[in-house]
Amino acid sequence: MKLILLGAPGAGKGTQAEIISEKLGIPTISTGNIIREAVKAETEMGKQAKAYMDAGQLVPDQVVIGIIRDRLAQDDCKNGFILDGFPRTIPQAQALDEMGVAIDRVIEIHVSDDQIVQRMSGRRVCPSCGASYHLEYKKPEKEGVCNHCGAALVIRKDDSPEVVQERLQVYHAQTEPLKEYYQKTGKLRVVQGQEQVADTTALTLQALEDEA
Repeated sequence: MKLILLGAPGAGKGTQAEIISEKLGIPTISTGNIIREAVKAETEMGKQAKAYMDAGQLVPDQVVIGIIRDRLAQDDCKNGFILDGFPRTIPQAQALDEMGVAIDRVIEIHVSDDQIVQRMSGRRVCPSCGASYHLEYKKPEKEGVCNHCGAALVIRKDDSPEVVQERLQVYHAQTEPLKEYYQKTGKLRVVQGQEQVADTTALTLQALEDEA
């Protein structure tokens, strides 16, 4: 099965991608990861991406698309794959169509902006060992202190409400139009993100089978 997962930052689509990948035995293709892999492997597209990154610039669409094309041509994608983080825009979706990639299903994990801000602003991480906590869903045993190493927990800059709101605005402007794009093809399914990961997973797996 060839899947695209959509969802705003903090909606939990990465977790769902991992679960589906394990269940179906197909790779998850995360844009950020494969760009880093291409740079490390010094592929032609990887070299182009590195030049932009070294200059502090965003990697342009044509390079990202080239890296995606190379990745989808690898043997482990023959039985399907999950695209997480691509396409992000209508032109990227059109480029995917032009490659002749026949997507079977597009699933959006939908969570309201307010819930996402609450989820992400409640995160706390340990700068020492990397352990992650949440003020509501995964509290440390002692407030503000890592269970594992005793270091003081911190708030990542990316999890501050102001930064989260900015990222959501970019998502709504650039990526959300993909919902209508794929709705027209009949391939879009919207899953309402739940508080418990297992509940969201159950709905996501159901959406994979839903032909209606």
